[in-house]
Amino acid sequence: MYCEKIDCAVIGAGVVGLAIGRALALQGHEVMVLETASSIGSEISSRNSEVIHAGIYYPPSSHKAEFCVAGKSALYHYVKERGLDYRRCGKLLVATNSDQVEKLTSIRTNAELNGVNDLVSLSKSDVVALEPECCCQSALLSPSTGIIDTHGLMLSLQGDIEAAGGMVILNARVTRTEAKDDGLVLMVEAQGENMSLQVRTMINSAGLAAPEIARSMTGYPQSLVPRQYYAKGNYFSLSTKSPFNHLIYPVSDESAGLGIHLTLDLNGQARFGPDVEWVDDLDYDVDSERAQVFYPAIRRYWPGLPDGSLLPGYAGIRPKIQAPGQPAEDFMIQGPADHGIAGLVHLFGIESPGLTSSLAIGEYVSNIFK
Repeated sequence: MYCEKIDCAVIGAGVVGLAIGRALALQGHEVMVLETASSIGSEISSRNSEVIHAGIYYPPSSHKAEFCVAGKSALYHYVKERGLDYRRCGKLLVATNSDQVEKLTSIRTNAELNGVNDLVSLSKSDVVALEPECCCQSALLSPSTGIIDTHGLMLSLQGDIEAAGGMVILNARVTRTEAKDDGLVLMVEAQGENMSLQVRTMINSAGLAAPEIARSMTGYPQSLVPRQYYAKGNYFSLSTKSPFNHLIYPVSDESAGLGIHLTLDLNGQARFGPDVEWVDDLDYDVDSERAQVFYPAIRRYWPGLPDGSLLPGYAGIRPKIQAPGQPAEDFMIQGPADHGIAGLVHLFGIESPGLTSSLAIGEYVSNIFK
């Protein structure tokens, strides 16, 4: 075993970890991003809807609201500047019954409190003019919602890190961490070798493994590690050509059942999901029988969905830090002010809108150490 000293170690090369590594590297820090898998962003970051969210739903003044709104602006600027693939396609938030129509008013009020002031109220006829296949009572149009090539974004962030002198190390598993008086120590298995890293700054952005990393840390109060729950989201692909140009999000309520979204990829292919399936293990298989729940949910806003047109697509696992049935928790970002350990940040429960928020989270975390 050999020992190496570096300035900053970021655990996890998903989109958020890469954004944090980039922000630190651009500040002039020596950065090493450690990823246990053989490729970047192979879990949460590669198994989502690839949507740039507007920041509509999240509680005002929450991390999710503030990072989403700031991150959306930063992300659009970044992808335009770098020539990355994206499309500002817009989203229709549709009400399919009278109870949901009333909810649109409160949703718009919440969005405005978050600084989202571009929503447009649409009548039924307005919606039909935009999307003839969509059936609803009324809707809100979110013109700043979009879609992005997540992998292209992550490759660009990795390139920024390396151009600034940092490194992204794949197949590097952090087995143990320790907080000492003179700094932080990481034990790492990398490409068949064991090494010890002494660092001034450690960022735990390991996504699904973040609580496990925190629990492995000697000297860190274990009572601060939140319990994590796996929320599996299944997606089904449309086997026919999509008639839609916008994303379609139904207002979810008890009478409407699951709020199954219609999203698009950059080629215009439609997919539906995610649903919520609470699981105990990392299982990415999609059960074709779940389509029987998807069909009636989708037909509330697209009655013309053909029989047999849904094909199992893919699944992702979201790292929830609230139990099933409990209200959604905010992003949890623990810095030295929370646990008293200099140079240490843990990120827990970084799910949607983590992709949209990534650049804003990177800026926030890097500023802790300015």
